[in-house]
Amino acid sequence: MILWVFLWGFMSLSDAALKGMLNKQHQGKRPKKVADRDGLSILWWPKGKISWVYRYRFQNRQNDLTIGRYTSKEDSTSLKDARKIAAQCRAWLDDGLDPKIEINIKNKKSNVQKTVKDALEYWLTNYAVNHRQNLEKHRSQFERHIYPLLGGVPVENCTTHQWVSCFDLIRDGNPALKRKAAPVAAGYIFQNIKQALRYCKVRQFASSNMLEDLTITDVGKKQGKSERFLTDKELSEVVSWLKSGKVTSYYKNLVFLILVFGSRSQELRLSKIYEWDLEAKLWTVPEKHSKTKKKIIRPIPERVIPLIANLKASAEKHKIDLLLGELKSAEAVSQFGRGIWKKLKHLEKWTLHDFRRTISTKLADEGIAPHIAELLLGHELGGVMAIYNRSLYLDDKLIALNKWIDILEVFDDVSRCN
Repeated sequence: MILWVFLWGFMSLSDAALKGMLNKQHQGKRPKKVADRDGLSILWWPKGKISWVYRYRFQNRQNDLTIGRYTSKEDSTSLKDARKIAAQCRAWLDDGLDPKIEINIKNKKSNVQKTVKDALEYWLTNYAVNHRQNLEKHRSQFERHIYPLLGGVPVENCTTHQWVSCFDLIRDGNPALKRKAAPVAAGYIFQNIKQALRYCKVRQFASSNMLEDLTITDVGKKQGKSERFLTDKELSEVVSWLKSGKVTSYYKNLVFLILVFGSRSQELRLSKIYEWDLEAKLWTVPEKHSKTKKKIIRPIPERVIPLIANLKASAEKHKIDLLLGELKSAEAVSQFGRGIWKKLKHLEKWTLHDFRRTISTKLADEGIAPHIAELLLGHELGGVMAIYNRSLYLDDKLIALNKWIDILEVFDDVSRCN
């Protein structure tokens, strides 16, 4: 045994050598130090226990830092692990940092278990805030469906069964809480959480693999592509309803402007008064309010300018920078929009987003070129046009919008006759 220790002093340690020493007693009263390489050694204790030690010099002082124990158990620090830790210590030293302090900080962080809420909030504040337009919607859905059941559960301990049970309550509904079945919402929330957990894992904030083998159809339903557009009669009734005085000012202006411009609801819900240049007669949707993260520029038809001027004046009077005077949540706007068809007693469901498909269809019937309608709706041109064609087509967009307003005014006339 003495010969082994002597020889180990001249070569790196090996797994075989460590196994040969582990739990083997020696006659000394103090631990024997056996060097590996690059400042890494082991302390071989009289009763056969083995500790990893990293020796380094910091601020002219010699330090011996215990970085783990070599055992026969699962939590053992292997030879490979110890060398990695030693390499990290050398990197800290190169940066002027004390490895002892850095390891203590790292251990404190790792000992704090991250909850499901911690992980999802980390994704919301570090990723979704810059890459998702529906940040408020995501957080609201988590707060409504996930946090009450799983928010306080350590994310690494949250089982697949717990996740699936939570999604089942969204998919099938929860009568106790008077919540209807929402299979599409379950699938949508699942997608976001799966991405959030992957993001946390890559960033080493928290780790969970419990959703990796699941798909949307395991927990909910994919959102189908709608082909719904409003009929002439339905459009006529929408226009009549907006002018009836039965709609609150906020929603009247919101729905009217969405109907006129074919914009996404968030583009108007978040719209600031500085986006509306009445001299140039242009509405510029900034990148941060655009789903495609690209600026959208639309001309403002002459017949819409009085309304925009009044909204801007009102906002400025009350020292508010929002065109519509207040900020309602995406969920509140979406819920209101989903309920209009019922108020008007239409037979088939439609939402505010279906205005966009309706406009595209009607403009095509009027002979407007498809790419003009696409740009008006805020879509990106595809293929080669997306690369080389940078024209804003403002004149063509204005012609298209005026044609569309002509159609709406015809419907208004029809509704008055009825």
